Amino acid sequence: MTPSSNPIERSFELAAAACDDLMLSVYRRLFREHPEAQAMFRTEGSEPVRGSMLSLTIQAIIDFAGERRGHFRLIESEVFSHDAYGTPRELFVAFFAVIADCLREILGEQWSDEIDAAWHKLLRDIAAVVQQKHLVDDRA
Repeated sequence: MTPSSNPIERSFELAAAACDDLMLSVYRRLFREHPEAQAMFRTEGSEPVRGSMLSLTIQAIIDFAGERRGHFRLIESEVFSHDAYGTPRELFVAFFAVIADCLREILGEQWSDEIDAAWHKLLRDIAAVVQQKHLVDDRA
């Protein structure tokens, strides 16, 4: 398989080769850095929800960083869904940074300057989308 030329997608490919279960790393870090997030998940039966949430988020990230065929719109719509759940927008955005931090840790020396720059841009762009949705809400 040829590695992706997209640095974001490549970071996920490299992590998949090096890590059996990204979900465990992501949620462990999320709950350590943002303990308030743990209360937002039910204690029993939440693993499938977490797995689905991470999978959809990864698809949206890859599309947002790439061809933008439609999955990236999930980020925009989930801002409003998470508002309804009572999720602070800062925590919504932080989830993406947690994913990046986990990938950086997993990849170690494979985390290149190109991947780092792409993730920094992606996180800024996602924060801008969330902020834009917030401004729209304020005007409504």
